[in-house]
Formats: sequence, structure tokens, C-alpha cells
Amino acid sequence: MLSKWEIHRRPQEAVLKARLTEKRRFIQVVSGPRQVGKSTLVNQVANKLRMPIHYASADQPTLQSNQWIEQQWEIARLEAKDERGSVLILDEIQKIPTWSSIVKHLWDEDTRRSRHVKVVLLGSAPLLISSGLTESLAGRFEIIPLSHWSYGEMHKAFGFTLDEYIFYGGYPGAAPLIKSPQRWARYIIDSLIETSISRDVLLLTRVDKPALLRRLFDLSCRYSGQILSFTKMLGQLQDAGNSTTLAHYLSLLEAAGMVSGLSKYAGSVARSRGSSPKLQVLNMALMTALMDRPLDAVRSDPETWGRLVESAVGSYIANAALRGECRLYYWRERNQEVDFIVLTHGELTAIEVKSGRTAQIHSGLNAFQQQFKPKRSLLVGANGIPLEEFFLKPMLHWVGK
Repeated sequence: MLSKWEIHRRPQEAVLKARLTEKRRFIQVVSGPRQVGKSTLVNQVANKLRMPIHYASADQPTLQSNQWIEQQWEIARLEAKDERGSVLILDEIQKIPTWSSIVKHLWDEDTRRSRHVKVVLLGSAPLLISSGLTESLAGRFEIIPLSHWSYGEMHKAFGFTLDEYIFYGGYPGAAPLIKSPQRWARYIIDSLIETSISRDVLLLTRVDKPALLRRLFDLSCRYSGQILSFTKMLGQLQDAGNSTTLAHYLSLLEAAGMVSGLSKYAGSVARSRGSSPKLQVLNMALMTALMDRPLDAVRSDPETWGRLVESAVGSYIANAALRGECRLYYWRERNQEVDFIVLTHGELTAIEVKSGRTAQIHSGLNAFQQQFKPKRSLLVGANGIPLEEFFLKPMLHWVGK
């Protein structure tokens, strides 16, 4: 019997199916964090295709070799018996050293010989897979990004309430466990956080101070929604590292779909770089699993719940940014601040999350409007756009197409 996760259809399924049924043109790359349904989505598409499918995964305890890719590719070639061809699906491809060079060689060889092998690559760390793509496969691929599940998806598939989504986040595999909060938290910590850090970051990237990276992740979750300079982070972490190391480690954690450091908007991308980051979890489960407090206790604490609400709004926008729909910043000038600045096609949208300080909210929005003339300014929460309405509509609805 299929689980609710396997029955649910994500919009990217239709995109992948359409591309695999057209003439062989590009390698399709399905990329995103762990446990967002990449393999499930690809299998859903494969079950609908009327052509041979060969699936293989490199997600093994030991790294595979380039020869493994050649072996899987040859199987797909043997199955491509007519013009419909075959589909080769390689999962966790970034686990193989120098994978992109052998994929380039085999893809170009098939192109020269008019072989009809269509290729789908899956990877759980976008930055790691993109480095191989840009090094060797320029002009040969399209990316289909998968982000964390939205409130609408978790509500439809698992019946999540708004409060449950803000607290438990958007991991479909963990959804059946929320009735046992301690079990749910251990699953998030052991199966998702630890696996992502150890297998998607430390196993594949040189990290000189793994303990510092782990502490930075913990700090980013505890301070999600807050602006924290790298100097203050180093003080909190009590490590002899430097700002460059922290910025690099934060980028690795973002690539694994865990946490992000938003830059201050300063009128241009170049000027925004180097600012103190605003820490932002990309899935609320990462923030709350480490709290060791149940939903009811957090919900009755206005200050803590307000932090969660702001982080949930930030997570929703940040996932849209990871899908390429927009760019996300924050803004602060002296004591005036705007929670989120969204840039889409050259147009700005200022978004403030209601937290009870109405005068300060309007002061920050008004100051930003005077300086940068955004296309629109939005207030989300009490006396503004209801949270549920904001989460249920696509980001492009709020920032314009």
C-alpha cells in the first residue's frame, strides 16, 4: 500500500514527465535537500513512461567509482532498442568523485552516435552537484529544483494544521511521527540532521573543523530569524576560526538545504555581500527539534512563538529563492528594520512579519520605502495578510510575475 508521501504529486512531476517524453535534448538534474521526495518523484514519472527505465543509486556506505557509471550507462544503452529510447536514472550522483567528466564523455558519445538514452541525475546537495555540472557539463543540462514541502503540501498530504506546520515543518517522512514528539525529534536529529551533515557535507567536502561546522549549524537554528555578525558568532562558538571560515561553512549548510545566511539589501547584489547574515532555517523542523519543548508549551510562549512564525515565513520565501523564483535579503539601518526584502525581475517587495510592535514595523517599512521605492510592501500576520493565506499561495502571487 502506498504511503501518503508516495501518493502526493508535486508540481515538478509534470515538468520532468514532459521533458522525458520529448526528443532527447538535455540531461535532467533533479536537485534538492534530503527527504523532499526526489527519488519518489522520479519513480512516479518513470511508472508513467512507455519506455525502458534503468535506475541505480550511488548512495552506498563506500563511494562508487567511475566504472560504476559506465556499467549503468551500458545497461541503459542495451535497453534503448528503438527511437523511444530508454531512461537512465542515477541517484546521489555527487557521491562519485569526478562524476561529471565521465557523464560528459558518455553523453557526448551517445549524441555523436544518435543513441536515444535520456538521462536523469539526482543529488541531495545542490552546491555539490552544481559544481560538477558547471565544470564539465555546461550547455548539456537543465535543473529541476525540489525544495522543502510547503504548508499547502503538508496540509493536503497529512492534514497538518497551521500551528503544526510552523512547529513541525515540512519533512513528509517525519509527518506520521508528530503524535510522539520525542520520537519525531530523535528522527529529525538522527536521520536527517546528522545524515545531511555527515554524508552530504563532511563526506564530500574538505572541512578542516567539522566540530565548528556542527556548532555553527546548532547556533543557526537557535538564532534563526536574527541578525548575527560573524564576530559575535565566533564569540558564541568559542573557536579560533575566522569570518571567512564561518561564511564558507554557512554556504555548505545552505547547499545541503539546512540553514541559510541572508545578506542585507544595500541596493545591489555586490554591495549586499559581506554584511552580517540574518540566520534562517530552511525547514522549521531543524529549529524546533533542537528545542526539546512540545508544541503546546511553545505555542503558549508569545516571544518564542513569534520567533517561530517569523522563521516560518522566512523559510517559505527562502525555499522559493532556492527554486530560483526570487532573491531574498533583509534590511536594517540603525534601529529600523524590515524582515525580508524580495527581489524578483528587478522589482522589490518589502515583507514585515507582525510581532506586536506596530510603530516599529511601520517605521522600518516607511524608511525602506523612502530609500528604495519598492513595488509593494506587505504586512504578514495579525492585522495584515493572514498567515494561512500567505502560505497557501505561491510566492509569485505576492511578489508579482
